[in-house]
Amino acid sequence: MNAADYRSFAEAWEERATIRTRPRRRLEDDQRLIYPLSRQPLVLSATFLRECPQQRDFALVQSLYKFLHDVVIFETEIVNRTASTIARGHFTIDYPFACRYDAMTVVVDEDYHALVAMDFMQQTIELTGIEPIALPTEIELSRAIPAALAAVPETLRAPAELICVAIAENTLTNDVAAFSRDDSVKESIKGLMADHLLDEGRHSNFWTRLVRIYWQAASPDDQASLARMLPMFIDKYLTNDIQKAFDLTLIEHLHPAPLVRQALAEEAQSLAFPINHQHPLLGNILRFFKGSSMLDSPCVRDALGAYLP
Repeated sequence: MNAADYRSFAEAWEERATIRTRPRRRLEDDQRLIYPLSRQPLVLSATFLRECPQQRDFALVQSLYKFLHDVVIFETEIVNRTASTIARGHFTIDYPFACRYDAMTVVVDEDYHALVAMDFMQQTIELTGIEPIALPTEIELSRAIPAALAAVPETLRAPAELICVAIAENTLTNDVAAFSRDDSVKESIKGLMADHLLDEGRHSNFWTRLVRIYWQAASPDDQASLARMLPMFIDKYLTNDIQKAFDLTLIEHLHPAPLVRQALAEEAQSLAFPINHQHPLLGNILRFFKGSSMLDSPCVRDALGAYLP
């Protein structure tokens, strides 16, 4: 695929984008969960169930706050930084106007997702009376992308940024889909995720096509340089250091007894997935590498050897 073959999804965006088609969603005051239990395994740990089960809803509300806050950071500080640069024609890779137009729709969508996330945070505060604890000021990508850019020559930082953002946008789709199907969760929260998913499916395809256009025109030397930074980026992206720090902050608010807090902290530290081919998000990432044609390159297959099944 080359730039001349690119076809805009402008009409699909006009017909289906959530900012064009969805009314404001209202958080229900019902008995359903505000956040899936499976996404905060701390509340399923033996110590939590024994010592502070009455704090379950507090922990889930705080976990929702972190999720919504992460959405705002991801959409506005990560994705839109790159999409806006492409849309304005300031990216060092020269894409045709159709790509730039679609990039601007991504900017609009992602800003809207951030606005909806902020709306749901405010609605949750009003419904529950629970204020957020200290939330992280960054997400894993806030660290992983600068590290990846520092690992390649300056002339390759734009394509490295493009690839990193594309990986992230392709990673989230299945994760969001699982959230939107969880029947234990309030309908408005599921609807929020379904709306997000509707847009993200279009976005993931957009980023994959942009990477494919770049990759098929890149020189073997540039491909090799970019391939070498992939394992480091994936490791930093999939780490759960920020989540662990948040969980420790949350634990401080759950129980007054130091021994209970210590036991909860020890259980929280053991919840991470190993970063190898068994990690639940690796399948999405590998599908992106295949769809973008990057996995056709021997240098990429060699770099990703530890992650391939």
